[in-house]
Amino acid sequence: MSEDQTQGEQKAPVQTENKQEPKQESSDNKHTEMRSDRPDWRNRERAPIKWGIAHIYSSFNNTIVHVTDITGSETIARSSGGMIVKVHRLEAAPTTAMMVAKQVAEQMRELGITGVHIRVKAPGGHNGPNNAGPGAQAAIRALSRSGIKIGTIEDVTPLPHDTCRRKGGRRGRRV
Repeated sequence: MSEDQTQGEQKAPVQTENKQEPKQESSDNKHTEMRSDRPDWRNRERAPIKWGIAHIYSSFNNTIVHVTDITGSETIARSSGGMIVKVHRLEAAPTTAMMVAKQVAEQMRELGITGVHIRVKAPGGHNGPNNAGPGAQAAIRALSRSGIKIGTIEDVTPLPHDTCRRKGGRRGRRV
């Protein structure tokens, strides 16, 4: 016997009939095979978001939504509670604020604005209340429900660093 035959006899024969080797998949190929029924969801093109700024002024008498471009110089859309309802006591209601925000969202979509940064403002100042009226949250919620992407929400209520002197004189208001 030669050396080749002796080495072949010492090795056990390998059975490949019943054994299946696991398939080695690349990391890119794994997701597409798992989701073969869908189009390639990872590589699809997304439309870029065109941003604007929504200035929401909400007092206890009215709610005004004013949308500008990202610089704040060009008005894109605006609406207020007085443009929606004809009863003055309903101008600041949350339902009116929702209708105002829906109307503004439609105008924004027509002009191609798909995302907004929100700035909420209350009357503020040295005598006014520093909290926003009842329409602020309703307007924000209505904007998000209408399909507009919301970037940031910030409060821009004017707050005095020190107050002005209140009226009434030195001895105060006498009743």
